[in-house]
Amino acid sequence: MNISFVRKVPLSVWLLPAIFSPCFLSAAAAAQTGPANEQTMVVTATPGGLSELDTPAAVSVVNGDDMRHAAPRVNLSESLGAVPGLQVQNRQNYAQDLQLSIRGFGSRSTFGVRGLRLYVDGIPATMPDGQGQTSNIDINSVESIDVLRGPFSALYGNASGGVLNVTTETGRQPPTVEASSWYGSYGSWRYGLKATGAVGDGTQAGDVDYAVSTTRFTTHGYRDHSGARKNLANAKLGVRLDDASKLTLLLNSVDIKADDPGGLTKDEWRADPRQSPRAEQYNTRKTIKQTQAGLRYERALTANDDLSLMAYAGERETTQYQSIPIAPQLRPTHAGGVISLSRHYQGVDTRWTHRDEWLVPVTFTTGINYENMSENRKGYENFVYQNGVPQFGEKGNLRRNERNLMWNVDPYLQTSWQLTDKLSLDAGVRYSSIWFDSNDKYITPQNGNDSGDASYHKWLPAGSLKYAVTDAWNVYLAAGRGFETPTINELSYRSDGQRGLNFDLKPSTSDTVEIGSKTRIGNGLFTAALFQTDTDNEIVADSSSGGRTSYKNAGKTRRQGVELGLDQQFADAWRLKMAWTYIDATYRSNVCGATDCNGNRMPGIARNMGFASLGWEPEQGWYAGGDVRYLSDIMADDENTAKAPTWTVVGLNTGYKWQIGQGSVDLFTRVDNLFDREYAGSVIVNESNGRYFEPAPGRNYSVGLSFGYSFE
Repeated sequence: MNISFVRKVPLSVWLLPAIFSPCFLSAAAAAQTGPANEQTMVVTATPGGLSELDTPAAVSVVNGDDMRHAAPRVNLSESLGAVPGLQVQNRQNYAQDLQLSIRGFGSRSTFGVRGLRLYVDGIPATMPDGQGQTSNIDINSVESIDVLRGPFSALYGNASGGVLNVTTETGRQPPTVEASSWYGSYGSWRYGLKATGAVGDGTQAGDVDYAVSTTRFTTHGYRDHSGARKNLANAKLGVRLDDASKLTLLLNSVDIKADDPGGLTKDEWRADPRQSPRAEQYNTRKTIKQTQAGLRYERALTANDDLSLMAYAGERETTQYQSIPIAPQLRPTHAGGVISLSRHYQGVDTRWTHRDEWLVPVTFTTGINYENMSENRKGYENFVYQNGVPQFGEKGNLRRNERNLMWNVDPYLQTSWQLTDKLSLDAGVRYSSIWFDSNDKYITPQNGNDSGDASYHKWLPAGSLKYAVTDAWNVYLAAGRGFETPTINELSYRSDGQRGLNFDLKPSTSDTVEIGSKTRIGNGLFTAALFQTDTDNEIVADSSSGGRTSYKNAGKTRRQGVELGLDQQFADAWRLKMAWTYIDATYRSNVCGATDCNGNRMPGIARNMGFASLGWEPEQGWYAGGDVRYLSDIMADDENTAKAPTWTVVGLNTGYKWQIGQGSVDLFTRVDNLFDREYAGSVIVNESNGRYFEPAPGRNYSVGLSFGYSFE
């Protein structure tokens, strides 16, 4: 049997108008056979998906098995380092999520994920306003993560920087169960249980597939007051209705309780990187509970037409205690030091795909997407008086009460034209309309009515020409326009303590041009991309103090750079991964007032990022590997007066895999930050008190064990 290792892009059918949308195929229709005396296997997770080589855009695929290999399975930062253009920084703060950006978009976020679109099994993990989070991603059950960068991300709506699509495993025969655990430094441990399977082969009416996973993670935390507890569950149930249609039920739940250590000044960081002085004083912390469900219907209408329908709904409860002194909280217009949010969100996406031949082969996809989020936001004082003495960390008087509503309606069209055997054209457009409405319910003589509304509308075109130089080498030219609206959090506060919502904020628009090349080298792929993005009305942090960040428009900015990536398998079981990214991100107008910032580097963005890993990874027996991660210095403020220094860290792992009948055992150990480098894992951009730095841990150790059993 000849095995052709063609890495395919298994982007979910729910990534709305994407060029990657695979058609709905039965297993029989997807089967491919070669000549009678030869069989060829194409390694792919999704039938009908475009290969990573053939996709005319900068896209990377991270396999779920690779993410779980000798890894804690806790944070995306463990396994996404090999993706060019993607900057993932672990804050060591589970109250604020990872700091994640693509080509510099999202780098300003003080919590959660900003400026990117995130999907988990087709359900957006990004709200209509553009604010997202990764806390509900269960690495234990991930099938793959697809990372799209550049112009075509605009076709997914309110996301200028890129798209991350997470696809969880679909149950297959035979049924399997897996129990896994991991124990690490700083009192960290995780254990999980997963079951997958199917009744039938998925081609007959009544066939059922299932995948259920649950994990629990706890840690004392590297820093003082940084402990966390997280419970996560994910389930997928698919039912074949008939030969042409399938229904899939998706369930997800996450429950987090985390302390918030906050940032440190440079002097505090150098004196004791593990300290957390204000967090201890104010007992800063956050609790999150989120539950969501989705229903996906796929039907092949004809041999050339497919219909997709997705509906989902969820709710998210958040309570956060912040380190704000009493004096600011006592101002009549201040919202207090405790945030209480109750969000409900839902959405529907419908899509029709048609394949035809109009002089040349052509495919087009059209549909409409609706998303809605309603939010009850309250603010309370973070103190109560006991015997005349303020006690921090206790919910006090109400200081804010409002209901926010945001929704979008986006029709879209995507076309693909095979002009010649070697030349193809992909083009699409999305019309994005987003509405925001706020109803203020906390009105006093000193705090007036801050109700208001805003709407944003934009045409988002994108296109790409791809030329196949050879069967193993493609080049492409792509261009598109992106759109990024203010989030509810960015609208919530005005600078200088002024009351009311920040409706002076405007959406930013970005024009991107990209030239790329992809080459298959043996059993691997080498990719290169050269890009430039010019942005008008860039939304940047104005000031950040005591958990309150206000934002402003920064005029013009430019991001330009190069991305290189290599994923290579050789000599039977050796695996080499390498990635390098250079980004020159600068202001092209003054955003600093009296201090001229024109030409300054944009904060939060590393100019150079590097990653390399080499591993011996046989299917059974001993395995071992190592990785090197490099990040150049990062500016912490617009004035470029503070920065986090350059760092390089090394990690090593080794383990052993046994196959015992129908069972399997995997035992591993690893050490991270081998040379005990002291560095800042991330920065809080434009923090008004100079508390920019979130330190990363020194040398740390861990061990993991998993046991699987297959009921064949």
